[in-house]
Amino acid sequence: MSDKVLTIPVLRDEAGMRLDRWFKIHFPAVGYGYLQKLLRSGQVRVNSKRAEASTRLPPAGEVRVPHVARQAPGEGIADIKRERPPQVSDVDRELIESIILFEDEHVVVVNKPFGLAVQGGSGTKRHLDGMLAAMVDRFGDRPRLVHRLDRDTTGVLLVAKHRDAAAKLGRTFQTRSAAKTYWALVRGVPAPRQGKIEAALVKASGPDGDRVRKSRPGEQEQAMHATTHYSVIDRVANKASWVSLKPVTGRQHQLRAHMALIGHPILGDNKYEGDTTQISAALGNQLHLHARRLIIPHPAGLAKIDVTAPLPEHMKKSMAMLGLDPEHFARNDERKDEGSDE
Repeated sequence: MSDKVLTIPVLRDEAGMRLDRWFKIHFPAVGYGYLQKLLRSGQVRVNSKRAEASTRLPPAGEVRVPHVARQAPGEGIADIKRERPPQVSDVDRELIESIILFEDEHVVVVNKPFGLAVQGGSGTKRHLDGMLAAMVDRFGDRPRLVHRLDRDTTGVLLVAKHRDAAAKLGRTFQTRSAAKTYWALVRGVPAPRQGKIEAALVKASGPDGDRVRKSRPGEQEQAMHATTHYSVIDRVANKASWVSLKPVTGRQHQLRAHMALIGHPILGDNKYEGDTTQISAALGNQLHLHARRLIIPHPAGLAKIDVTAPLPEHMKKSMAMLGLDPEHFARNDERKDEGSDE
């Protein structure tokens, strides 16, 4: 054995462990970024073969560790990160585990709960992005958001587990190759019962925070093209409707603004006049918008990711109060989604 290279056998209880997690246990001073450099240069190997951070250690295998990765802190390795990682409470860790709908080596899909911000902002300390970042020990890398949901929108949220998956998924969303289906309860009954909304949107600040509105003449430069397909699944007389929404584009507040523009705001929407009716107040004035289903090509070329999120409790209760039965209609509605290429 040379002084520069150490070959460490994989213990029985370490078989199947990710290489980056193995390093975190045996060489905690080696940060993920520095480990990636060692892997790219071939200095760290598994069974004498090049490996990736996500490589699973084989039974009775060996890990080649160069001397530079074994140096004690303070010996001049500027690339090794020694700062304390962000912390996550036991409550938040349990929350993340409880909302995972699908997970593999490349992605994790969660059912985002009502009222939880996806990212931090002014005055927002607790958010999904921060919780995921603090669980590197669980995921092996810092998970990366590839799309967003509003704080009060619930449902399917896709997160990449590593940089390469994030880049590929980002391109997929940009090319509109992801089929997204939302469920919403709206005021009144749209006519026709099925249609398309095309209305360019511009950002507009107001007393109730950022929102968007329909663009006006002369605002072409800042206008964002936006298209939404809608379909009425069921209705409550002429008072309210349960609708399926399929956005072609992905603008901020697109679905909320579009439904308000055609005179049928989403119930409980305090930015787009969906909370001003008696029926909305009776249902609790919570936003009734749910990212129901996502179908998207897998970033690693595997079978398509196809995930459906169960309804949040407030929407279940509201639909029961209105006499709507999601179990009865869900199967037919989702069969229609399978034929959609939007």
